[in-house]
Amino acid sequence: MISAFLIAFCLSLIPFQNSCKELNNDVFRLHILANSDSAVDQSIKLSVRDRVLSEVSRLYDHARTKEDAERITAENLPRIRDAAKAAVADSGEDHAVSVRMTNLYFNTRYYEDITMPAGYYDALQIVIGEGRGRNWWCVMYPSLCVGAAAKDEAKERLDPGEYDVITSDDLRFRFKIVEYYEKLRSWFT
Repeated sequence: MISAFLIAFCLSLIPFQNSCKELNNDVFRLHILANSDSAVDQSIKLSVRDRVLSEVSRLYDHARTKEDAERITAENLPRIRDAAKAAVADSGEDHAVSVRMTNLYFNTRYYEDITMPAGYYDALQIVIGEGRGRNWWCVMYPSLCVGAAAKDEAKERLDPGEYDVITSDDLRFRFKIVEYYEKLRSWFT
């Protein structure tokens, strides 16, 4: 009886897991690593965040897909790096800044009304100095980083199943299951 229940429960997670995988393929994230955990370096990290998001938001005006956002990002990596370096310089520090596009594992992340499931995502990664401090991340495309318009943009850019995944209030348990599954899967790959 218990094994039948467990099998049924696991089978019920398959559509949810598939929606999470689709979501992983349709969003582009931002990941910023601070030089250290000092208050100054954490403040610099937030200044870099603000400067980069301001720069990228103008660039993404015509992005209609994740591929558009990635292409625009790739074409503008020097410009994005310069914006990040300017934010560091404005703080009075001279930390090195590296900027790259990569694929990273992200834990489940809860933003106000939106939840992003755990998994591997394509991302713009910015490392400030040693990159040993607490990080900051968000979704750059569709823009879920800041502002009340994030849900509206997500609804416009994602398919209905993906939108339901990130905005449902009653899926936290399923997100944890998916997160554990992704961690277990990453150990074997």
